[in-house]
Amino acid sequence: MLKKPYVLSAFKDNGGIIKFNPAYDIAVKVETHNAPSALDPYGGALTGILGVNRDIIGTGMGASPIANVDMLCFGNLDEKNVPEGVLHPRRIYEGVVEGIKDGGNKSGIPTVNGSFTFEQGFTARPVIYCGTLVIMPTEINGRKTSEKKVEPGLLAVMVGGRVGKDGIHGATFSSQQLDSHIPTSVVQIGDPITQKKVLDFIIEARDALLYEAITDNGAGGLSSSIGEMAEQSNGCEIWLEAVPLKYPGLQPWEIVVSESQERMSIAVKKENVEKLEQLAKKHEVEMTVVGKFTDSGRLHALYEGKTVAYLDMEFLHKPPRLKLEAKWKRKTFMEPNITERDLGVVFRRLLALPNIASKEHTIRRYDHEVQGKSVIKPLMGNNSPCDAAVIKPVFESWEGLVVAHGICPKYVQDSHDMAMAAFDEAVRNALAVGAKFGYLAALDNFSWPDPVQSDKTPDGEYKLAQLVRACMAVYYCSTGYGIPLVSGKDSVKNDYYGKDGKYSIPPTLLMTVIGKITDVRNAVSSEFKQEGDALYVLGITREELGGSEYYRLFNGTGNTCPKVNIEETLPLYRAFSNACELRLVKSAHDISDGGLAVALAECSFPSGIGVEADVSRIPAETQNEDALLFSESAGRFVVSVAEKDAEKFERIMHGAKFARVGRVRGDKRFVIRKGESTLINEDSRDLKAIWNGVRI
Repeated sequence: MLKKPYVLSAFKDNGGIIKFNPAYDIAVKVETHNAPSALDPYGGALTGILGVNRDIIGTGMGASPIANVDMLCFGNLDEKNVPEGVLHPRRIYEGVVEGIKDGGNKSGIPTVNGSFTFEQGFTARPVIYCGTLVIMPTEINGRKTSEKKVEPGLLAVMVGGRVGKDGIHGATFSSQQLDSHIPTSVVQIGDPITQKKVLDFIIEARDALLYEAITDNGAGGLSSSIGEMAEQSNGCEIWLEAVPLKYPGLQPWEIVVSESQERMSIAVKKENVEKLEQLAKKHEVEMTVVGKFTDSGRLHALYEGKTVAYLDMEFLHKPPRLKLEAKWKRKTFMEPNITERDLGVVFRRLLALPNIASKEHTIRRYDHEVQGKSVIKPLMGNNSPCDAAVIKPVFESWEGLVVAHGICPKYVQDSHDMAMAAFDEAVRNALAVGAKFGYLAALDNFSWPDPVQSDKTPDGEYKLAQLVRACMAVYYCSTGYGIPLVSGKDSVKNDYYGKDGKYSIPPTLLMTVIGKITDVRNAVSSEFKQEGDALYVLGITREELGGSEYYRLFNGTGNTCPKVNIEETLPLYRAFSNACELRLVKSAHDISDGGLAVALAECSFPSGIGVEADVSRIPAETQNEDALLFSESAGRFVVSVAEKDAEKFERIMHGAKFARVGRVRGDKRFVIRKGESTLINEDSRDLKAIWNGVRI
């Protein structure tokens, strides 16, 4: 594992922890809630966002949420062929959006970053990523808040909601294939108001050092939360008759594995119980002593003195490893039949595609202003989509926290290229707002179809090979860019079994990158700022149209998807980061879905000013006009620079692949040329109307 001095905790707590400044640490976690959201879109998404809030609150000695992120993958919203027993993608979409909105808005946590991906492969099973960032003081009275300490003799205390039948077998069914017979009772019932009370109680108790360790009650309920903390003490007892219930009639096994929401488990010294009870009363939160930590080497669950579970701690925490065989063979995909040669017509059609069209209608439903810390928001200018979020987590400091992500499931040709593209996009997005290269950390979240060879999965060896290749790609990017991985999660049973067969999602990797900006006043947004500013394209354009939105227009996938060349992008990223820190960059936007033409349009729409660019000048290994306009080659930016700073910017970028390609116009014309030939000449207002005209 790559080690950096700013990484305080990686892959051993509820979230990864990095040093923000001498006084504060930041933690981050991203989870999936795929199966629950397929079954009950609103409830699944609500508990997804509340669950990751609660999970990350339990990092270290407890932390305060400062931002949510959500990256959502759905089937096509106008899909006509939906498998029997599956909710329509539009119904799933609407329920998930509403659930995330209620979970974040009612909890007082801003939603600052996210994305929507629409692919046919997500029709039967959506992929729902929910993440949260939290802040904690580095020390409280000399004790490091990034560390937990559980010793024999401490009491196990449950705080928050009561236990019911909701969520029983939630973890079990999320680890199995989905079918039409699974009951909705496996989906937990979330309550953001109760959770907010629990959070307020936890933070005040933490600041008073009234407990020694904390974790959430998520998958597996008490068996998992107390069982996890008991690894340090090497044993525990759980007294199930003491657990407060929503209603009578639960069996002991149901009490211990229920995933009812809004519950935390804490390890408490006996002398602090009374003080905690008084604090709980103040916050109207229920707390109950439900066991104790021991050094017995066993997890011992009892109900009215009778043993109902007696498990060896070694068995719980060091399970056997599965040995599997992977076999990789590159597949060939259909090339599109390009039937439209008028690039202006193609461009207008591209702007209306779901993966490109404006998502403002949905984004505005999320509160990204609550807490008053958002600097670069999901939309800037009038409605410009931003590459990443910048927040100012500490009132007394101008330092900023950056969060960005990358996700590219459409590059099905090779999961290695897909994963490299996702990692590179996340890095690129973070740098586009001014993140300091060299102070970044990453999270990897894998969502995969079943990769285990069986009668139901005859191509399991191939799917496992796809997973192995994706892991190799993450390793190459992490070591190549010097970006440590601090947290992650996998979900590898994303299949649906219906009467007419099996449906599997495309292999999907979400890469989340967090970083730091020295001064939020230097943060960079994506919209063009002023007439006359110089336009630059950074990075090399190649004929890499496989999986692109351009090919999607013509019902083809293609075989040449973008490839990341770290030796090429690394010096460019370092130079660009330096230029941002010197305040030479007025706007920056990564080039991704739809290629250069779409990136230029997204930068011009918010300010309502025009663009003039000559694609014959850009660094390229192709002269095909469609590739110059619509290729989604990795490692590229569109940047605007004030004319007075252009020479200095070019000096700093010397040695990297970049070119000045045009200027920001003062009128409403959107003009792209190739030398003397005009490829696109449109009124930017008409283009924006198309981009805004698709209600998603």
